[in-house]
Amino acid sequence: MIVVTGATGHLGNNLVRALVRRNHRVRCLVLPGESLVPLGGLDVEIVEGDVRDIECLYQAFDGADTVFHLASIISLLPGRTKLLEEVNVKGAKNVAQACLKTGVRRLVYTSSIHALVEPPIGQVIDETMPCDPDRISMEYSKSKARATLEVMDVISQGLDGVIVMPTGVIGPYDFKPSATGQMLLDYASGKIPVRIEGGYDFVDVRDVAEGHILVAEKGRTGEKYILSGEWMSVDDILHEVAKVTNAPFPRWKVPGNLALTVARMITSYCMLTGAKVLINQDSVSTLMGNSLISSEKARRELGYTSRPLRQTIRDTLEWFREQGWLKTR
Repeated sequence: MIVVTGATGHLGNNLVRALVRRNHRVRCLVLPGESLVPLGGLDVEIVEGDVRDIECLYQAFDGADTVFHLASIISLLPGRTKLLEEVNVKGAKNVAQACLKTGVRRLVYTSSIHALVEPPIGQVIDETMPCDPDRISMEYSKSKARATLEVMDVISQGLDGVIVMPTGVIGPYDFKPSATGQMLLDYASGKIPVRIEGGYDFVDVRDVAEGHILVAEKGRTGEKYILSGEWMSVDDILHEVAKVTNAPFPRWKVPGNLALTVARMITSYCMLTGAKVLINQDSVSTLMGNSLISSEKARRELGYTSRPLRQTIRDTLEWFREQGWLKTR
C-alpha cells in the first residue's frame, strides 16, 4: 500500500493518477475539510490528517510499503516563516520519523531545486550542490533546504529514504491553479500586458510524477535526484500561449532590473492589502538567476525522461479550456 501526502496538490494528484493507473492501492492524506475535487473519480482511500500531528501520521502510515511526502506550503510572499517552519520543516521531520517508527519500507521526499545553493550563472546546478539554508535568500527555499536536511538526518538513523528535486512544474490537472498555471491564464486573458526578461527550467508535472515512481523503484538510499525538463525564455512561453489561444503577444518588454523593482513594490502592496499575487520579487529573481540545471543523474540511473515543453504548454492550456477557465481577449 502507498501513502501520498499532499495528494490534492498539482503534483500530488498527478502522482496519484499515475499510481492508480498501475493498479496500486493508494491512501491519500488530506487536510480536514480540504476539497477532494482533484481526486474525483479515482479509486483511492482518503484519510484526514496534518503533517504537523505526528500521531495521525502513525495511523496514516500503518501498513504502508511506500510513502510519498509532497505536502508543503508554497509561499510567494515574505513574512510566513513560522508557517513554513511548521509545515515544511517540522512536517517533513515528522513524516520521516513516522516512517521509521511504523516500518515503512521507503520514503520518497519531494524537496525542491530551490533547496540547493545556487552557483554563479553559467555553472551547472546538479545534486552535488549543498543544501545550506544560510546561503539561500528566499524564505520558501530556506524551508525546503532545512526540511531536506531533517529528512537526511532521519535517513542516517536507518530510514530508507530518497530525495526528489523538481524544477518549475507545469501541466494539466492544475486545479488551484499553480503560480505557473495562473501565469498562462493571465497572459491569455490579457491581465499581464507586458513581458519580462529571463526564463527558467520547466518540467511537465506528469513526467515529474513518473520520475517519483522511478525514484521509489530504483533510487539509491540517501541520494538526491533532480527532475528537470528544459529551459525556455518567457518570450518563447508567451509565443506558445499566443499561438494556441490567439491571444495577442505582449508588445512591451520590461528589463530585468526594472521588473525586479516593480515586483518589490507589488510584493509590498500585496502584503499590506492581502491582494492576490500576480508577480513577486522571488519569481522575478528566479527568472533572472541561474537555471542551468542538469537531470543527468536521474536519466542515467533511473531512466527518467521529460517531454518537450511546448507540448506541455499546449496540453495545459487545453486542460484549462476543458475546465472553462481559459478566457482570452
